[in-house]
Amino acid sequence: MKFSEVIGQQQVAERLRQLADQQRVPHAIMICGPQGAGKMALAIAFASYLLGEREDETQIADKERNSVAMVRKLEHPDLHFSFPVFKTKSMSADHKVTSDDFMKDWLQFIKQGPYFTLNQWTGTIGVENQQTKIYVGESDLLTRKLSLTASQGGYKVAIIWLPEKMNAECANKMLKLLEEPTPRTVFILVPEEPEKIIETIRSRTQQIYIKAIQQEEIKKALIKQRGIDEQNATRIARMANGNWLKALEELDSENEKRHFLELFISLMRLTYTKQLGELKTWSENVASLGREKQKRMMEYFLHMVRENFMYNFNQPQLSYMTQDEENFASKFAPFINEANVIQITEQMQRTIPEITQNANPKILFYDMALQLIILIRKK
Repeated sequence: MKFSEVIGQQQVAERLRQLADQQRVPHAIMICGPQGAGKMALAIAFASYLLGEREDETQIADKERNSVAMVRKLEHPDLHFSFPVFKTKSMSADHKVTSDDFMKDWLQFIKQGPYFTLNQWTGTIGVENQQTKIYVGESDLLTRKLSLTASQGGYKVAIIWLPEKMNAECANKMLKLLEEPTPRTVFILVPEEPEKIIETIRSRTQQIYIKAIQQEEIKKALIKQRGIDEQNATRIARMANGNWLKALEELDSENEKRHFLELFISLMRLTYTKQLGELKTWSENVASLGREKQKRMMEYFLHMVRENFMYNFNQPQLSYMTQDEENFASKFAPFINEANVIQITEQMQRTIPEITQNANPKILFYDMALQLIILIRKK
């Protein structure tokens, strides 16, 4: 992966390039920043650069072309990945689970793009109720791998994704590895919650902080990579709020959100007109969605309450709605006002934990609708 393929973050990319060009690469770097800002993308781009990748093909020496080809497939023998895994039922009791047990799945997963979440990864490997961790076998494996001479005569790079998932034994052994690194070995740590990493490990890394991606950069990427028209790209970029994952989520969840918008519009109209029988039918329909979808629906309803309230202030820069949502808000927004916005929000917020607690969904949603009949008319 080239630095130019990272969305935004070019100032940090240039800093990493300079460290490599000036031979001042620290033995351990930790890239920190908000989710969806491109930490893993930068880590892979930096590792690729250290292993010979260049923006300009003419800068790659003939003897390095085979090495660069392997880098582009993320299959370079001197590039190592560590990441959270779990112990499957088929593994023997004495088996020390490591990333290598899931490497085939990992490479297929990461080649789809360097912007992803832990939930997406665990979904790929079929984790249900088990916690993923980086076990002690991982530090032993890395020790063996990194003790070998670099196959291509250059750097050896280990990218550790979510190092905060290391168990205590693994973290202590990893600390020793960081304290006594083999020559020309670079560790790149990519956490989501760096504060959960033991302080002795954090203190041995050079921490590089990145910010949320600029809106204009997300817009450009949506147009170039996803073929989105400029108007929709601008809207999605604003809603993403610096998070490329949220931008992708907006694209992927378009159908579900359209359904949620229809349910929200129906609920608001039926509560305003006091259609008790229709509200009962609405509640029964929503009760059939399943708990996880019901929770996502309520989060969406809260988003719409907030956006309709903000719409009243005539400040377009404060609005984060699709065109369809805004079309509805242009008529409905006055009904979400200073007199009821807090109570409506609190009523909807109370519903979410009750969904998790297995409350009868038909009663739960019908009761919420009855409360909204009273609140929606407050002025």
